[in-house]
Amino acid sequence: MSRRLPALSAFAACCIALLLATVSSLALAAQPANDTLRIGSKRFTESYILAQVLAQTAAPHTPTPPSVLQGLGNTAIVYEALRSGSIDLYPEYVGTISQEILKGEATMTTQAMNTALAPLGLGVAVPLGFNDGYALAMREDMAQRLGITSLSDLAKHPALKLGLSNEFIGRADGWRGLAQRYGAPQVPVALDHGLAYDAITQKQVDVIDIYTTDAKIGHLGLRVLKDDKAYFPRYDAVLLYRLDVPTRFPQAWAALQKLGGSIDENAMIAMNARAELQGVAFDVIARDHLAAKAGGAPAATNTTQDPSQRGFWAKLFGPDLARLTRQHLALTLISVGLAALIGIPLAVWVFPHPRLRALVLGATGLMQTVPSLALLAMLISLLGVIGTVPALMALALYALLPIMRNTVAGLNEVSPGLRLAGQALGMTAGQRMRLVELPLALPTIVAGVRTATAIAIGTATIAAFIGAGGYGERIVTGLALNDGQLLLAGALPATLLALLSEALFEGVEWLLRRRRGG
Repeated sequence: MSRRLPALSAFAACCIALLLATVSSLALAAQPANDTLRIGSKRFTESYILAQVLAQTAAPHTPTPPSVLQGLGNTAIVYEALRSGSIDLYPEYVGTISQEILKGEATMTTQAMNTALAPLGLGVAVPLGFNDGYALAMREDMAQRLGITSLSDLAKHPALKLGLSNEFIGRADGWRGLAQRYGAPQVPVALDHGLAYDAITQKQVDVIDIYTTDAKIGHLGLRVLKDDKAYFPRYDAVLLYRLDVPTRFPQAWAALQKLGGSIDENAMIAMNARAELQGVAFDVIARDHLAAKAGGAPAATNTTQDPSQRGFWAKLFGPDLARLTRQHLALTLISVGLAALIGIPLAVWVFPHPRLRALVLGATGLMQTVPSLALLAMLISLLGVIGTVPALMALALYALLPIMRNTVAGLNEVSPGLRLAGQALGMTAGQRMRLVELPLALPTIVAGVRTATAIAIGTATIAAFIGAGGYGERIVTGLALNDGQLLLAGALPATLLALLSEALFEGVEWLLRRRRGG
């Protein structure tokens, strides 16, 4: 064993070098050209719409069409994308910048924010004209029955069930500070913001956190509770941008500055309503808003619905299907290929060494216990990029375990007699492995790759949370809009792809069995 360890170490080093080289090349390929303005958005309706407004405003003044990376997740992820240079700007809110990003006071001025952000190469500019604050809301009938009009009143009813978004629960300006300010005794349950309105309508929760420009507040007749102790800061919408943007895109930046003060709260609520209540596409809403502003007409007068949003079948076979399929296939095939490239040789090398084998397989199994979004966040921080590269790395890490376990299991199934026969014929250990053991273990190894592929197809839907595309893009948007049809339009193609992969591997395994039988 001692003689093999240096070779094993060299092999492991080669594997790591190969992985890093692959990741580096993918990172370079994934970076858009420097003449492309990259605009990000968070994962809620308003941010999707604003990103399209920014892109369409800048488009006539950039050498290439702006790249819009939609639904990048919560503040931490989209801010990391901006800080690392994966995006150039995105719509943000002053309260979030001052308290969540800069960990400062709610009363920070724009000048103070820019002073604090300048060493990071970032800045705040272009106040868009509306405040979209946090608030808590509850059903009107319950509020009337209990006599609750304010957050102080809410604190007097500990039995009420609060369903709050994960981000709001964890934010510096979120639930913990609010509960301390008001002495609120409730322990909230975590809900995705897109599902919260359904939960409160179905009386599964009594109180939810809302954005004050949400369209469903009035549509569902919810009562917004008064912040009588002035806990929440203002959340005026602005652009958070990299300081080199005005230099790289001077004409586009001049156009974006003209958006200052162009969207009031009523206009934003109307645009949100078109997306959430009428199913109009984000780019159509942005185009109509900009056209209405140019012509002086009210922003919400055009109620034309985007054809790709009419009905389930139109959503399923929408114009984005081919692009999402290509992205999902690429994520799956490349990640499983990387896992096989590393996992199979590594399993072969550790196979003769039980202790080392147990250690390596244990470490690989431990990776499976890391939640996917947590792993993505760690990889984004480590690599300094979002999108395809961290998604591929995460998927490859998740695919390693079934491939390595099956490789070891397949080699274990080779009878000692066959190994001894190879040795009697004068074969070296490497020749026995290559000519006898691996061919006999191949069906079990293929079964491991089959399992890894099925896992990768399902897990690849999370790639959309960091801008890597795939069918998860529809799922993420469906969650933001609480659109069950759009969710299904993303889930069904992934399911079909998994079934097709199963059929393909079934054919491969049948050929292997037939070949062995022959």
